[in-house]
Amino acid sequence: MERIESPIAAAERCRTVRDTSPSTRIGFVPTMGALHEGHLALVRRAAAENDLVVVSIFVNPLQFDDARDLAAYHRDFDGDCALLEGAGAHIAFTGGLDEFFPEYDLYGPSGTDVIEAVDPGPAARAGLEGDVRPGHFEGVATIVRRLFDLVRPHVAYFGAKDWQQTLVVRHVAGSGEPSIVVVPTDREASGLARSSRNARLSPAQREHAAVVHRALLAAREAFAGGERDPVALEGRMRAVLDREDGTEIEYAALRDARTLATFDGPVPDDGARALVAVRLAGVRLIDNLGLVPDEESE
Repeated sequence: MERIESPIAAAERCRTVRDTSPSTRIGFVPTMGALHEGHLALVRRAAAENDLVVVSIFVNPLQFDDARDLAAYHRDFDGDCALLEGAGAHIAFTGGLDEFFPEYDLYGPSGTDVIEAVDPGPAARAGLEGDVRPGHFEGVATIVRRLFDLVRPHVAYFGAKDWQQTLVVRHVAGSGEPSIVVVPTDREASGLARSSRNARLSPAQREHAAVVHRALLAAREAFAGGERDPVALEGRMRAVLDREDGTEIEYAALRDARTLATFDGPVPDDGARALVAVRLAGVRLIDNLGLVPDEESE
């Protein structure tokens, strides 16, 4: 696997591939490193469906609303590359913010504020993460647009755990390349969605954190039993979360899976998604689940 420590060099490498081998299909997995099995599932899916798999590893400061969270984020490019090679990646690249946006003077008096933000689209303004983390999706959209421009992939892969983000990414991609593939959430045996943040939890806390998945399943089970009142379904999730001491609920919501619109009346028979965000032992966890089981978007 090639390791490239310059975004511009990575872009040139991908450009060469497209120019010299037009039939080569490029799959792309953007990450912030601190890789776990969930990331590797994306890479394996990309490797199964493409000729060349490119992975970016970049802790993007534009999408952090808490400087402490940014400072605490684990960084291990060598370790991440070792995992990626085993999962079938062909190129991994990284770089600093100034290398991704060389046209800006990031060390001037205005700092990163000089970078023009990309519109993240309507899903970012639908509440949920957009309310809890102001500016987060602008940061996501801005770096994703730049990554797509650098790599010019045919397909890009994202995990379903960050459902609202997948809608933002689809908006950024538009109707052209890359096409966006959303890969089902990879889970621990308890049902806890795999996340880099899980490493901050003790084994006992990880077991407690599985309450998030149980809450989502409670909404799905109630829906399967005929419940269609969105308030009642949200109440089922909150009831499960409230039973776990030390769980601080940020939201437990029912939304349209395609637009994140709220439901003014009964929840329709398909297309609804349950989304939860909590804090447990100081660690923020998010997860979601379709009310109707769907192997392609779990």
